[in-house]
Amino acid sequence: MEQRGFGDLEAVVMDRVWDHAEPVTVREIFDELSRGRRIAYTTVLSTMDNLHRKSWLQRERSGKAYLYTPSMTREERSARLMRAAFESGGDADVVLAHFVEQMSEEESAQLKAALRRGRRRR
Repeated sequence: MEQRGFGDLEAVVMDRVWDHAEPVTVREIFDELSRGRRIAYTTVLSTMDNLHRKSWLQRERSGKAYLYTPSMTREERSARLMRAAFESGGDADVVLAHFVEQMSEEESAQLKAALRRGRRRR
């Protein structure tokens, strides 16, 4: 699965799909999006089909419609993007130093806790 960013509408659709605890149809996503913007059903349909083709969404037939679920959680995708940044961002030590400098105290505490949990699992 490629790690480049989503297009604008792809990102909006993925956020909506991630917000659902259950599989969703194109109609459900279309209904949500059309409350706040003018958008065609076929545009949402083709966007979700593209996300499926790119392996970001999985789908299963349910009657005449498909039920869509994300292939990974929002958090898993974020972690993969961070990994990609380390691999392509130049000197990993410098990238990490800049990342840590931008953290709030709360984020720093969360990172320390995550590192402790990670060490215990090993």
